[in-house]
Amino acid sequence: MVTQKYPLLAVVGPTASGKSGLAVELAKALGGEVVSCDSMQVYRGMDIGTAKPTPAEMQGVPHHLLGIAEPNAPFTCSDYVRVCRLVIAQICSRGRLPVLCGGTGLYLERLLFGGAEQEETAPNPALRQQWQDYAAVHGAHALHERLAEVDPESAAAIHENNIPRVVRALEIYGSTGVPKSEWDRRTRLPEPEYRALVIGLRFADRQKLYARIEARVEQMLAQGLLEETRQLLARGVFAANSTAAQAIAYKELMGYLRGEEPLESAAERLCRSTRRYAKRQMTWFSAKPYVRWITVDETDDPLREALDLIGQERFA
Repeated sequence: MVTQKYPLLAVVGPTASGKSGLAVELAKALGGEVVSCDSMQVYRGMDIGTAKPTPAEMQGVPHHLLGIAEPNAPFTCSDYVRVCRLVIAQICSRGRLPVLCGGTGLYLERLLFGGAEQEETAPNPALRQQWQDYAAVHGAHALHERLAEVDPESAAAIHENNIPRVVRALEIYGSTGVPKSEWDRRTRLPEPEYRALVIGLRFADRQKLYARIEARVEQMLAQGLLEETRQLLARGVFAANSTAAQAIAYKELMGYLRGEEPLESAAERLCRSTRRYAKRQMTWFSAKPYVRWITVDETDDPLREALDLIGQERFA
């Protein structure tokens, strides 16, 4: 439990929305250090596919929680919160401002509000087996759609390839009649553990975001995404760690690497997967009352708007 309410700034939103660049500019303007809030950027060697900022993009601003875990073993949300709390305390002890940056909304929410499942959500082996069998027959996407029908908020937070977590959410709903997202709300701390301001980036015209996503995919391929995927595959990372295996940008290239399809087809699948992920991210963050929004395609200066929000909140 955090005993002191440290100040904390966070920049959130869908992938390719410009979070990393804005976080760096805010850190430079406010004397801050950037802390990644991304469930995949914590893994070593998963650099291009997770869009880790390059040294040039960091512009001399210290960055934390990038490449801190080996990818052949899971690094959970609880692991992230535990380590992140320590990093935030260290940054604040230096008189600096932690600027969290990322699109993993669940990790940020657990950091800010805590929360865990109650006894009412105890395991139900029969239901779990039922949904595991359903996934085996119908596939991950169909399973995820079933979750979206009963708990769209959890569906937005859980990637469809993370079958164990999708199954668990369906199991909770089937056992209790209450969505997992509602259980999470009931068990959160009543007040945030930090004095936090969360700034979200969004687009009025979603096609503009999709164009940025396509440009990012092209850039990743040009930077060596295929070779990075080959190396991770050769190391057995994806077989050893189901969490790493669900990372968008790697699994979409497997067919090409196996000689089953052309690169153009794999790249288009990667674009589609990333667009779907961005949509889920927006569904998640749009439901959060604590996010203060900047509409990227309706401003010439996101940094100025962010600083205006900070001034209005008398945050920094």
